[in-house]
Amino acid sequence: MELQDMIKKGTTTVGLICEGGVVLASERRATMGSFIASKAAKKIYLVDDRIGMTTAGIVGDAQTLVRAMSVEARLYKIRRQEPLSVKGLTTLLSNVLSGQRMFPFIVQLLIGGIDRKGAHIYSLDPFGGNTDEKEIAATGSGSPIAYGVLEDRYSKDMSIEDGVALAIQALHSAMKRDSASGEGMEVLVITKEKHEEISGEKIKEIRSSFN
Repeated sequence: MELQDMIKKGTTTVGLICEGGVVLASERRATMGSFIASKAAKKIYLVDDRIGMTTAGIVGDAQTLVRAMSVEARLYKIRRQEPLSVKGLTTLLSNVLSGQRMFPFIVQLLIGGIDRKGAHIYSLDPFGGNTDEKEIAATGSGSPIAYGVLEDRYSKDMSIEDGVALAIQALHSAMKRDSASGEGMEVLVITKEKHEEISGEKIKEIRSSFN
């Protein structure tokens, strides 16, 4: 089995840059082949106050990287008295992934956040390659379906509220057609002022308009 096939076994995560911030979203189904291993898997993590990460791939690998990056971000803040930039954290993570070529972390990641230079989203592959996604990004087996919705309806000047609705709609469409994506959703919004997890009630309300 090729590495890319292993990564795309399950999951749909999306990220988009909006006016004033970043939206990261994911569904919550975890699979082991055709078996649904969990209906409440966590796939979005806050690694610093204004930087989030979405994960697709092997859960253990993803959690190891999240823990490592969270520690590095805290240490940087203690030493430098300022937060690590989104690009800085992405470069550090890229180096970690690149250093494990013989035994790679089986993951596909999105790093999204905001710093003094603005909002950013980067996608990373298992070997450390990273791409500065200027507008939208999606990972996992449901990403082709999610991209269809995102590319059709995204605009650079959309508000955070509209961005949240679009991310949910993209996941909603992916969950209808991709068997490895399903159950609930989690949505994280990051702005200069705060980070906020969108409540399950609000997500359910938005989803109901797409049925």
